[in-house]
Amino acid sequence: MPVDKANRVLRYVILILLSVLCLFSFYILIVNSTRLHSQIQKGFSILPDNFFTRNLNNVLANKEVPVVKGIINSLFVAGASALLATYFSALTAFSIHIYEFRFKKLVFTFIMMIMMIPAQVSALGFLRWMSSLNMLDSLVPLFLPSVASPIVFYFMYSYMQSNLPKAVIEASRMDGASEFRTFNRVVIPIMKPALAVQAIFTFVGSWNNYFIPSLLLRSKEKKTMPILVAQLRSADYLKFDMGQVYTLIFLAIIPIIVIYILLSKYIVRGVAVGSVKE
Repeated sequence: MPVDKANRVLRYVILILLSVLCLFSFYILIVNSTRLHSQIQKGFSILPDNFFTRNLNNVLANKEVPVVKGIINSLFVAGASALLATYFSALTAFSIHIYEFRFKKLVFTFIMMIMMIPAQVSALGFLRWMSSLNMLDSLVPLFLPSVASPIVFYFMYSYMQSNLPKAVIEASRMDGASEFRTFNRVVIPIMKPALAVQAIFTFVGSWNNYFIPSLLLRSKEKKTMPILVAQLRSADYLKFDMGQVYTLIFLAIIPIIVIYILLSKYIVRGVAVGSVKE
């Protein structure tokens, strides 16, 4: 066998093994969502059963876990977070990339310093601030801070440096377009791959966020899916049902898969056709 062909076969084998490892846990999740609590306790099974409908009905009938409301809350928070983070981070990156102003490097350094601060460090101060604003049991504090997202900003700024020629902006200005019109009509289409990537990451991160929502939310009607999963998982031992837990987790990952399918086509696309390179 030629060396090139052998290397290609080896690469495919490694990729297949990695794919199987990544999808195996997801497959086990699906299998366990079709089994009863007593069956799951007996051990591992590679084949699914036929109790998914029963588990689903039990989850939806659980008054302590408002699944439908939790999905709606999580979709609203994650969607708003992704929209605000991507748009305003791209807008901030555009201003720093295009404009020349005093203390430009200082502003960039300050944003990078904020990026290094873990969310847990500022959680107590954020909680006290929300308490003073009477917003403890509200969804607004879960998505509004996404307007200032240093990590998304840095990704957008790096992408603009290599894919957003200043000649395109100058041409738009010469055509009489305002700055916001230039950003919305010229920059946004060029930034679609970067926006899609960060929208997926931000959506998933917000959807899976448990720490901050668990500190802010109190009422059942406001709770998000991670809180409901943890609440169902930590139920009383006599009422604990692993079949319901796996079914709820399965329901929780469906929106993430849908969002990825909808946005993944933009990831593989290149920069918008017609952009000019310097």
